[in-house]
Amino acid sequence: MSASVHDGLMSDAAVRLLRLLGLLQRRPGLPGRQLAGDLGVTERTLRRDVERLRSLGYAITAAPGASGGGYRLGSPGSLPPLPLDDAETMAVALALAAPAPTGLARSEAAALTSLAKLDRLLPARLRRQVTTLRATTLSIDHSRPTVPTERLVVLAECCHVREKVRFRYQTGDGRGGGRQVEPYRLVATEQNWYLVAHDLERSDWRTFRVDRMCDLERTGQTFFPRELADPARLVAQAVTVAPYRYRVVVEVAAPADEVSRLVPASASMVEPAEAETGVRTRLTFGARRLDWAAAFLIDLGLPFFVQEPAELREHLLTLGRRLIAANGGD
Repeated sequence: MSASVHDGLMSDAAVRLLRLLGLLQRRPGLPGRQLAGDLGVTERTLRRDVERLRSLGYAITAAPGASGGGYRLGSPGSLPPLPLDDAETMAVALALAAPAPTGLARSEAAALTSLAKLDRLLPARLRRQVTTLRATTLSIDHSRPTVPTERLVVLAECCHVREKVRFRYQTGDGRGGGRQVEPYRLVATEQNWYLVAHDLERSDWRTFRVDRMCDLERTGQTFFPRELADPARLVAQAVTVAPYRYRVVVEVAAPADEVSRLVPASASMVEPAEAETGVRTRLTFGARRLDWAAAFLIDLGLPFFVQEPAELREHLLTLGRRLIAANGGD
């Protein structure tokens, strides 16, 4: 098993143990089958997690039952602290910094978030790292980290103390080279972590996928931060628009929250639009082919008007005429 896979499994287990503790504290007597379902694991995995907590000193009892038995946690006054190593602690910090996954019950999300109070049990060194990571991280969607935790910690600290960093970077088309930047924020998308930074050689703001960095170095040189109104929007543009041939801007006749449920943030930017009559939402996304963009918009099932590009409007009109003619219309 590779180190990255091992670290990912270890991090998942650490976060799951904390979630399990939170559920047992908030909802004592849950049957094993329900607990396993809430955690998204098998009942066998649940039993292993319970045994691990018992080995750490937690008094967990299980009452027999048709649904796998109900679990109860010992009295709060007798609960020992949960020992975590450095990597597990930072994994928990990442889980608490990111939004809850889609479909997570509100009570479970609250239980997980409340576990941030365990910060006061951490050594001062790790508490500073956790605080720095959260203070310098934004999220577009729930993210599963795909990079070493240590790299995120270094970048978060440099964002916090305003220290320049150097690294080698490989772009999506395979080109590589050295960069020196003023780091500003970490942003999590559905799949990847991005660093928003001011590129000193290009004298402009840039976004960098953290998993494409290597040879990361702290320079020891501090800087005065430049103003950037919306770093998350900069990443959203880089993910949904910049890599594509066509920039598509569409006005949809529906409220933004309804459109957001249909369109993931990794596919399009979704923003309320000003309208004299009715409620409108602006979609902005990139497309390599006009037929793909047309199919994407038609599949929404909502009235829309294409503002740009003009080629997409013509493509939709041509497509409409063909469909009418093919089905016996004039």
